Amino acid sequence: MTNAMRQQPAPIVAPRPVATPTEARQLADALMTVMNDLLAIIDKETALIRAGNIREAIKLEAPKADISKRYITMISLLKISQTYLAKTTPDLLQALRKHHDVFRAMLQVNLTVLATAHAVSEGIVRGVNAEVQRRNIPQTYTAAGRQAQPGRANMTPLMMSRSL
Repeated sequence: MTNAMRQQPAPIVAPRPVATPTEARQLADALMTVMNDLLAIIDKETALIRAGNIREAIKLEAPKADISKRYITMISLLKISQTYLAKTTPDLLQALRKHHDVFRAMLQVNLTVLATAHAVSEGIVRGVNAEVQRRNIPQTYTAAGRQAQPGRANMTPLMMSRSL
């Protein structure tokens, strides 16, 4: 028997929906905690990016990914428990929805900041590239006295390091 045959992957266990009011309260508390933890990291990331500290913001990627995984797990559990929550604790479900709406709005702010930073950095790179190309292209004229448009062979690639 080979090692591969002896080591079988652990069976995937589907989460079970909540079945008691205590479990419902625990789920709500855990979900709110995860959302608050994720918002704290996202707020920190947004502040760092706005300040131009991209290197520091990148360091938050691993903890943000871990909390995001927990968030997805909690949302999956909420989805399969939604029928029970709607019947037994509708006020708790409504509170979760309100908290999630605030959470979603804060995420939108973060995404806007990230998109802005991306657009600015792309604009800078395109501007640098245009200036490099302008300086490297020979200035020649056609027989009609117009400035010649250089071909692709005259373009020099812009090289840059993606590591910060």
